Amino acid sequence: MMVFVLSSDEQPLDPCHEARARKLLKAGRAVVWRTYPFTLRLKDRTTAESEVHDHRLKIDPGSQTTGIAIVQEGTDRVVWAGELTHRGGQVRDALLARRAVRRSRRQRHTRYRTARFLNRRRKDGWLAPSLHHRILTTLTWVRRLRHLCPIAATSMELVRFDTQLMENAEISGATYQQGELAGYEVREYLLHKWGRTCAYCGKGNRPLQVEHLIPKMRGGSNRVSNLTIACGPCNQEKGNRTASEFGFAHLMAQAKAPLKDAAATNSVRWALWRSLSALGLPLEAGTGGRTKWNRTRLGWEKAHWRDAAAVGASTPETLRVAVGSVLLIVAKGHRSRQSCRTNKHGFPIRHVPRRKRWFGFRTGDLVRAVVPGGKHAGVHVGRVAIRVTGKFNIATAQGLKQGISYRHLRIVQRADGYAYGYRKESA
Repeated sequence: MMVFVLSSDEQPLDPCHEARARKLLKAGRAVVWRTYPFTLRLKDRTTAESEVHDHRLKIDPGSQTTGIAIVQEGTDRVVWAGELTHRGGQVRDALLARRAVRRSRRQRHTRYRTARFLNRRRKDGWLAPSLHHRILTTLTWVRRLRHLCPIAATSMELVRFDTQLMENAEISGATYQQGELAGYEVREYLLHKWGRTCAYCGKGNRPLQVEHLIPKMRGGSNRVSNLTIACGPCNQEKGNRTASEFGFAHLMAQAKAPLKDAAATNSVRWALWRSLSALGLPLEAGTGGRTKWNRTRLGWEKAHWRDAAAVGASTPETLRVAVGSVLLIVAKGHRSRQSCRTNKHGFPIRHVPRRKRWFGFRTGDLVRAVVPGGKHAGVHVGRVAIRVTGKFNIATAQGLKQGISYRHLRIVQRADGYAYGYRKESA
């Protein structure tokens, strides 16, 4: 993998290969600045003494996972890749649980209070906390990477589907005359809407074709509300019959239903675009159809970080991947603000201790435990959950290790609200 490098005055330099990083550490010319992502700080070189290239940070925002890639401009190579997994679903569930507890408490103690309905207003641009969380975590990693790598420009996938491009293609009545990119916009929209499976037989992992629910020869149009995805055998068997005549009348209503997930994702991306614009870096915007077109042109398999590297018109004709592993980042949050714990019915059962650090450790710290004996003998690396007794739990990639003494633990990185891992990739 490539390693981030900082100068002696803590300014970002070009990333180096891990073999070069080992030589610098062995020679005593550098020290480990951060473990995740792995970063070195040089002792004997300043920014003025180094040649620094411009890099472009490319982002592919997603509902569950956001792909991040850094491309070195001039050499056209991907020097770093990561996938950030959000916790929007957990935020939503926590808010619903809190609302239930407060409602129960209000009913028990303040029954005279009138219910609140429309007496609160939301400011312009308000987003639900589960959606706003995605923007905050993405911005956090944009700022971190700017400190670790000389980022000169950013690119992001602004909209999943260019609906205006699809509408223009319909108005002109010539979908195939709008160019190759317009076809990718429509096809990507249909694949996402129909779950990448055949609408008739429900089978996936096979070549799928764009198919008309009402054939054009029977008066059908090229509107996306009349299009679906079907495999070759089903498409041929259907022939010039409508979906209703073919025995799938329910598909007509499903085709006209709006794609709410895509609309919510697009709203988050616009808010993220405004936040990234405020950082002052040149910002390039692209569509999901162009991203897929670039990735297909490069011959890459689908992955979040590969989609990020293929975002926008700045993607070169050839793009070399110089990374052999992808950093997996999972948002975990910064502990809980609850002052008491409740049972499943919402009744408080115990208080939360005010003291948050025991024996020098805090819940969420990344630790390395070397256990000499017992059922957990060996080396374990992961996030720690502290206990007053000094017997901690460690969540590792192999599973949960319980009851490990604090004496066997060593800090790898202080808690920052994220869990980390690596996935091997072919460079």
